[in-house]
Amino acid sequence: MPKLAAFPKAFMQALCKDGTMKIREWVDLASQLEIEGLEWYAGFLEMEDKIRWPEFRQMVEDTGKTIPMMCCSPDFTHPDASFRQKEIAKQKNWIDMTHVLGGSYCRVLSGQKRPELTIDEGVKLAADSITACIPYAEERGITLILENHYKDDFWEYPEFAQKMDVFCQLVDSIDHPNFGVNYDPSNTFLAGEDPLELLKKVSHRVVTMHASDRYLKYGTIEDLRNEEGGAVGYAKRLSHGEIGKGMNDYDAIFSELKRVGFDGWISIEDGVDGMDQLERSVAFLQRKIATYWPNN
Repeated sequence: MPKLAAFPKAFMQALCKDGTMKIREWVDLASQLEIEGLEWYAGFLEMEDKIRWPEFRQMVEDTGKTIPMMCCSPDFTHPDASFRQKEIAKQKNWIDMTHVLGGSYCRVLSGQKRPELTIDEGVKLAADSITACIPYAEERGITLILENHYKDDFWEYPEFAQKMDVFCQLVDSIDHPNFGVNYDPSNTFLAGEDPLELLKKVSHRVVTMHASDRYLKYGTIEDLRNEEGGAVGYAKRLSHGEIGKGMNDYDAIFSELKRVGFDGWISIEDGVDGMDQLERSVAFLQRKIATYWPNN
């Protein structure tokens, strides 16, 4: 049966940039939610001190919750081999972080969609780099999860594997039990594509999920596809919204996940309009899980 975690989507600036929020404050807020875990982010300012990593694990576990997933953003498509080696070293550090925190899943990405890269070149660079990290992850009981991502906050270009065909090519190029997919339905809209079409292509490889929802502030999906698919910068037409109130069909999503036997973690990316919104999203997902996994 899937378990629910939460990600501090509304507090990333405060936790990662200006330090106006401490990890303890986020843990105290999240501990009030009816969830089982907290998805962590490698870029929390306080995570720079490795000595404190066990302290944060204990802090979360004292609330009766765990840290199942780590969110981080390696950039594996840089043409310079020395740059990629540094990114591999960063990823191994994040794997260590996940292990110390008691987690089982650590995110990987492809890297930036640099204009000079062909698809085959980019896929090979990303696949080789991810593959180089897998033995290190396996030794620590960690599964690397590739997300169909849009763009890291600090990247110049969008995700190299943003488009469905490129993402699937990359997924298909790596076959290992310690590698799987972190499916995010909303990011597919940012690529101007259909989240259900992507899910059906990769559902057998999905081990974790980001639950989010998006709504169009103006225009249509066709406008998004024509004007903003793959553009540098964030899509202005789309905004985060309460889960169950946006464009995603969670009945169709959960039906497909149930069909393939999914029982992993679902981490909620919501709450940009306050903790009340996040609580409603938790309740919505709880109802859907009870519907599709009724015997658990």
